[in-house]
Amino acid sequence: MTTTDSNIWGGASGHTYTLDRQPGGGTDLDVVVVREGRNLKGRVVGALLGTVGKGFLAKTLGNTVKAIEARAGAPGGGRG
Repeated sequence: MTTTDSNIWGGASGHTYTLDRQPGGGTDLDVVVVREGRNLKGRVVGALLGTVGKGFLAKTLGNTVKAIEARAGAPGGGRG
């Protein structure tokens, strides 16, 4: 995903997600986030997200992946 219009993010800002199904079940997830602050507010928010928010965002993303895996493994789920 590339940021196309933002008040605080500019330039090369965006997210790259790589998901790989593992042979024994589960999913390997690699995330690359680029936050290029467009202005002072963007630089401050980027610094906060990079420090304080990093653990919270990682946990939230992990929970999302687990929910998707559970739904895909359920009868009538997303596999196919």
